[in-house]
Amino acid sequence: MKIQYDKHTDTLTVVLREGAKVAESDEEKPGVILDYDEAGQLVSLEILDVSRRGSEARKIEFSLAE
Repeated sequence: MKIQYDKHTDTLTVVLREGAKVAESDEEKPGVILDYDEAGQLVSLEILDVSRRGSEARKIEFSLAE
């Protein structure tokens, strides 16, 4: 899994399956784009204008549930 914030485009991208080819993209809600492979499995998601949707886009906290 890979999480990337691009400050120039103010976009947060979460890649669930690196190297998977995107066959289809849907904008489920305005500014939230879901990418799917040919089998319909979720590959990644993008959140546009993320700094307006949450706080401190540059500070991402990640934790694993035990």
